Amino acid sequence: MLRTNPGPEMLRPSACRPTSARPVVGIIGNMSLLNDTYPVHAGGTMNTEAVALVSGCLPLIIPTDPNFVSVEELLELCDGFLLTGGRPNVHPSEYGEDETPAHGCFERERDAITLPLVRACVERGQPFLGICRGFQEVNVAMGGTLFPEIRDLPGRMNHRMPPDGTIEEKFALRHPVRFTTGGVFHRLMGAEEVMTNTLHGQGVNRPGARIVIDGRAPDGTPEALYVKDAPGFTLSVQWHPEWNAAADPVSRPLFAAFGEAVRDWAHGLAPARLSA
Repeated sequence: MLRTNPGPEMLRPSACRPTSARPVVGIIGNMSLLNDTYPVHAGGTMNTEAVALVSGCLPLIIPTDPNFVSVEELLELCDGFLLTGGRPNVHPSEYGEDETPAHGCFERERDAITLPLVRACVERGQPFLGICRGFQEVNVAMGGTLFPEIRDLPGRMNHRMPPDGTIEEKFALRHPVRFTTGGVFHRLMGAEEVMTNTLHGQGVNRPGARIVIDGRAPDGTPEALYVKDAPGFTLSVQWHPEWNAAADPVSRPLFAAFGEAVRDWAHGLAPARLSA
């Protein structure tokens, strides 16, 4: 575990759950249509597998709609959160911009849950791991902005998912990410540069308050971040580490470290503090 001096102890009662029970990770769900007809709150199987098999936690898909759940309830129910990817984007009004066709589609219900949830977790030291849209949500929650379409920027590559091919081809490794020398991700991965997949259209423009960009793609696109001086685990990545998480040398340490942070929280240990 990447740990320095712990922050204020915000202990979770250990007596409320059997010591043998796995800690609970709330997996942020997305609205979808089953068979193009039936509305569902859904989560990718690979997210569930990564949480259960690599993080060693109990996966629980969350219906992210304030009509059904509240941030306060989620904070008490879950020990940590996986902020998943998703096709809808964060609405630009959340970072002070007007909606345009380039911003794509939206899921305002998810915005209403995840953005305050991120801020509450940062304050409490409750762990979360952000992926793709989740990475972008962390930046927006902390006051940052997003580019609506990375591939339209001068000198940037197309980071979007390939439109054709098998799922293995779509999630294949496509570009390196270089971490800050001696930074959090460098120390966690044991390497300054790793290969990742890329399946996103938007990306970080202006980093939010306390957001540390700790890794970038060759074209300068931010790919790894954490929240400076947060008392808990806040690592977030723009790529999709849930793919092949148990076998991938980059994904496995990330989900393993997240699982350790969630277990610490569930067992009432003082939150770990990350630093560069």
